[in-house]
Amino acid sequence: MTDNRPINGPDNIISPEQIIAQGEVVYQRPDALSDAQTHYCPGCTHGIIHRLIGEAIDELGIQGKTIMVAPVGCSVLMYYYFDVDGVEAAHGRAPAMATGLKRTQPDKIVFTYQGDGDLASIGAAEILHAANRGENISVFFVNNAVYGMTSGQMAPTSLPGQITTSSPLGRDVKVHGFPMRMAEIIAGLPGAAYVVRRSVYDARTIRQAKKAVLTAFKTQQAGLGMSMVEFLSSCPTNWHMSPAESLTWIRDTMVPYYPLGDFKVAEEVKALG
Repeated sequence: MTDNRPINGPDNIISPEQIIAQGEVVYQRPDALSDAQTHYCPGCTHGIIHRLIGEAIDELGIQGKTIMVAPVGCSVLMYYYFDVDGVEAAHGRAPAMATGLKRTQPDKIVFTYQGDGDLASIGAAEILHAANRGENISVFFVNNAVYGMTSGQMAPTSLPGQITTSSPLGRDVKVHGFPMRMAEIIAGLPGAAYVVRRSVYDARTIRQAKKAVLTAFKTQQAGLGMSMVEFLSSCPTNWHMSPAESLTWIRDTMVPYYPLGDFKVAEEVKALG
């Protein structure tokens, strides 16, 4: 029997274009993402979240009208990785900048991408008032329970007992207060239309997160108010874990304190499908 399968050896080199021509493409880099190599640590899930946002932008056909607001934190350089218009905000001020952009250019799709230090600490007032005003923007909040960029200090979202560089004996809630559940806080404000918490620690949660990103953008397109997706994300470097261990830690340790789910879905959002 003759084997007609192509052989990609030294005497029969097949180009990527030829491989693609032989079958159906099931995955490729989203057009909304650039070809730049990222600076993120191995095992960090910022890359997965970037990909989901890029795929959603492609599927909704909004690449040419999207404006991204980058934060201060691990994702401070994300404007290199997205092929959309973008601006850099001062630390914690992304919602304020997004407010100005959206109000002056209401036909654009504006989103912020913020970590727990940027959104829940220095920027807490900004996000609360933007949500209370019902600013028609989309917020993607990455919660990895630690300050990743600055060597792993305790964050507003660090868990009780969690050891960090600034809490070497573990977070003591009697001294440091309790971790802040930002999705629940934002959901209680009248201007918020869609507020959910998702994660990306396995295939199932990644699929659920992708759907949430799409819904957040659709909420903005419909002019329904603020939408926010909180992601439970990993930080293997500062957690001192392997990438695989960090995904398990999200599932077994973070999720019990930060339950995944929908915290506010306005009736008008439900009607979007």
